[in-house]
Amino acid sequence: MNYLKQIWQYKDLRSKILLTVGILIIFRLIAHIPISGISEDVIRKFFQKNAMLGLLDLFSGGALRKFSVAMMGVGPYITASIIMQLLMMIVPSLEELSKEGELGQRKINQYTRYLTVPLAIFEAYGLLMLLKNQNLLPVSVFAPFNLLLMLISATAGTIFLMWLGELISEKGIGNGISIIIAVGIISSFPAEIGATFATIIGGTQWLWVAAMLILTILVIFGIVFVNEAQRNIPVSYAKRVRGMRMYGGVSTYLPLRVTTAGVIPIIFAISIMSFPAFIIRLFEHARSPWLVSAAKFLSNILASTSPIYIILYFILVVLFTYFYTAVIFNPIKIAENVQKQGGFIPGIRPGRQTAEFLNLVMNRITLAGALFLGVIAVLPFLIQSKFPQWQIAIGGTGILIIVSVILETMKQLQSLLLTKQYERY
Repeated sequence: MNYLKQIWQYKDLRSKILLTVGILIIFRLIAHIPISGISEDVIRKFFQKNAMLGLLDLFSGGALRKFSVAMMGVGPYITASIIMQLLMMIVPSLEELSKEGELGQRKINQYTRYLTVPLAIFEAYGLLMLLKNQNLLPVSVFAPFNLLLMLISATAGTIFLMWLGELISEKGIGNGISIIIAVGIISSFPAEIGATFATIIGGTQWLWVAAMLILTILVIFGIVFVNEAQRNIPVSYAKRVRGMRMYGGVSTYLPLRVTTAGVIPIIFAISIMSFPAFIIRLFEHARSPWLVSAAKFLSNILASTSPIYIILYFILVVLFTYFYTAVIFNPIKIAENVQKQGGFIPGIRPGRQTAEFLNLVMNRITLAGALFLGVIAVLPFLIQSKFPQWQIAIGGTGILIIVSVILETMKQLQSLLLTKQYERY
């Protein structure tokens, strides 16, 4: 409470918090504005049978299950970000643009927003066709005008949520997109817990429930432990004389986090894995018999409960962990900065050898972090395949996102509070 009082006494911090809370309230209101003409109960039952769609619905804060105007959530924006990150590694002009500082980053963000619009239309259309193939939507929905209206509504909802997320990042507290996803997950807690206890309330499975609660606590403990884990690289600074004073001659350390990529790899993997399912569903009612057979075969292989799907999902999380770590961690730049400040790692020559050493250490600790994220990602699918009565689809993925977002937001609050206290004195 004393910590909250310290934050609340500063007007600008108080404004940031109130702005963030207000935007999140708007987000939750939008998630309950339905698109007319759709039976919510029918869609909810279908989503309960499909773990992957249930996970996508989880990230949209239940908006997908309610078929609201925000049903796609910020998924298309995340997919656009993935594509732009890949293009920056392939297209030289984009790579140069990313190195132009704040101006270049603004242009890349603008390109990402432009790319979000067609992706939102495509994903919304794929979802509608998926529900149509399952006979969950009336034929009248696919009249040209009605279809166009739904696509525009879903796309506008995604763009509006994207704008809210960026507004939080610029003028509020924390990363806006991550906070929106985390709040969407938290909003599903009451319904998920109620569904689970409603399923087992009449049985004799309380021992099993206690075991699952213990497992959940252990997962939370493991997430916090790994999320805060870091490898400290010792750095020494040589003594320097400037005028009549001597500087340097101290030793410190360079912290390398085990999970540098955070929850981004899991979000990336979910976005990538959702594409094949949508595309395959489009061909299940094609005119060609061989195309229908191939679509059903691939649909069974890529079902969320199939071993192949779980293995592919695990591999994607591991690969994206390395990919995103390589994007945000530049050992050459860090080695140059350390050398410019007169620092060196004991036993390692400054310059190229320091960069190679940092890259080697980061690859080793990232392996542990990537494997941990992979296990956490597939945990909900493994549990639901063995225990269908466990209705809580959040599993380790949702907990990981919530814990990570809370820790990062608290660190930003502490940093802002520390800055205010320095300014005060």
